[in-house]
Amino acid sequence: MKKIILFVAMCFVAFPLRADEGMWFLMFIERLNHRDMEKMGLQLTADEIYSINHSSLKDAVVQFNGGCTAELVSKDGLVLTNHHCGYDAIAELSTPEDNHLKNGFWAGSRAEELKPKSLYVRFFVRMDDVSKRILSKVNDKMTELEREAAINKEISAIEKENNEGGKYTVSVRPFFQGNEYYYFVYQDYKDVRLVGTPPESIGKFGGDTDNWEWPRHTGDFSMFRVYADKNGNPAEYSKDNVPLQPKHYLPVSMKGVKENDFAMILGYPGRTNRWMPAAGIEQNVKYAYPAWVEGAKTGMDNMKKYMEKDPGVNLMYASKYASTANYWKNRQGMIDALTKFGTAKSKAAQEAKFNKWASKPENKAKYGNVIANINKFYGMTNEKARQDNYLQQLLRTSSYGTISRTFGKQLMAYAKADAAQRKLMQPDLSAAADEFFKEIYIPAEKDILTAQLKLYSTKSTGYAIAPMVDKISKDNNGDFTAYVDGIFKLSMFSSAERVKAFLAAPNEALLTADPLYQLSDELLKQINLKSDEIAKAQNDYQASFRLLVEGLRESKIGTIKYPDANSTLRLTYGKVRALPTDKRNDAKINNYTTMTGMVKKYKKGDEEFDLPQR
Repeated sequence: MKKIILFVAMCFVAFPLRADEGMWFLMFIERLNHRDMEKMGLQLTADEIYSINHSSLKDAVVQFNGGCTAELVSKDGLVLTNHHCGYDAIAELSTPEDNHLKNGFWAGSRAEELKPKSLYVRFFVRMDDVSKRILSKVNDKMTELEREAAINKEISAIEKENNEGGKYTVSVRPFFQGNEYYYFVYQDYKDVRLVGTPPESIGKFGGDTDNWEWPRHTGDFSMFRVYADKNGNPAEYSKDNVPLQPKHYLPVSMKGVKENDFAMILGYPGRTNRWMPAAGIEQNVKYAYPAWVEGAKTGMDNMKKYMEKDPGVNLMYASKYASTANYWKNRQGMIDALTKFGTAKSKAAQEAKFNKWASKPENKAKYGNVIANINKFYGMTNEKARQDNYLQQLLRTSSYGTISRTFGKQLMAYAKADAAQRKLMQPDLSAAADEFFKEIYIPAEKDILTAQLKLYSTKSTGYAIAPMVDKISKDNNGDFTAYVDGIFKLSMFSSAERVKAFLAAPNEALLTADPLYQLSDELLKQINLKSDEIAKAQNDYQASFRLLVEGLRESKIGTIKYPDANSTLRLTYGKVRALPTDKRNDAKINNYTTMTGMVKKYKKGDEEFDLPQR
């Protein structure tokens, strides 16, 4: 293979890229980026990076379990990804007696590799532009709901046309705020097995303190293997499956990098909002994110006090806690960074230029009200955003917040079914009940729900909260302890035995009268509730935001040339540069960290900075 340094979405090194930044589509790199990349030192052709006719780099970079990035690093299907990406699977495969999350795990042979219940990798096959086709189905007279319905109908047709009878997963995604559409074809492999992981004290070294920070000294990796049938096709787990022979894999070099080396990153970045208007940034910084941070921390604190007492409970909540903590730290960092750099002010200055351009006679009819409509919407929804984020953290951290739409929905379908259908459904629902209660600890769930209801009811000022919660709060002077204790005593969702008793004698009225079901239903209705006035403003906002992005591109006032991230495969590139010297990092060049630095941070017995003995 020609010499190249390829970084995927792993966290072993930090390297500022001297580049035009960007998250570029692979199908456009020959036209938009390849010449610039060659000048910087790229020695691959565009076809060697992305091709639909033969193997290329895209075939070695996969999406891991629907969110993370991973890469094939051997001819026998070995996959490298982050420790935090494999965290859920590792926790699932652990028990208090055989705790792979805490102690690490390395399979001594392929027979010892471990299969979690649900884990898959997604290979990118191809993509194409369907903007003209989709946008031909809409017009300016449509409401946003009508527009969405027309677009979704065409998307369904495109997905069906390209899935080859179910062989592929097809996803059509909007870009540039709905001004462009592309479809992506993927192939999913579901037999993925754990090969190895370091102890949590290595894989998560530094914990929440070092997360999103530099210098960071974590060994953030885990290894899995993809299996296929004997013909190399995706298959459900079977002992007869064999390691996948990938079309392409990445050889691992131990040479490291040096200053001015060309480097590029391929991966599946989650979400960015580079096009967000100034008023949206202000809403996030002052209303939405502070509520998110406080709500997340409330959930984390109430999980943690039980996790620290019992290794079994720790494994139950390890993944949920880690995910909640990751976004908690991220959102606080966003508040700090957006405030420090005055991002909203910079956006407002850009929008002032846009307004001047939009006021020209030739532009006014189309763009004249764009900024006014956007600002009106955010002005109307600031307090709602605060309320929504407190409520969302309740729904995310409590296993009972969404019970009416998850397990409760399944039980309702069961109650409405005839006897023959129930007979078919009953075994799966009984197993689902066992699984649900195996993964939660009722005392912790009661405390999470109690604390989150109190936080939501007392901090969601300026916007009407869910009526049921408001009444309970007033009846109990803001203390939800007795209420939560009471509904758990009455609810069928307090134990597997009670759920199974319902399965034996199903009753729709009993389910709809269940207090935990009712609370969940009320909360979920509230999160989707909006007044007619807000609904109208939202319709105008969605149309105006789309026009803002279109106008910024048309006028050249907006300088961003690439669409926001949305978990589709992207590429960025540049040259390796060192960060400014930092006394906290003992490395000779400040773009990597060392084991020496890790040992210096070591604190015996500390949850975040302990290390395993040699």
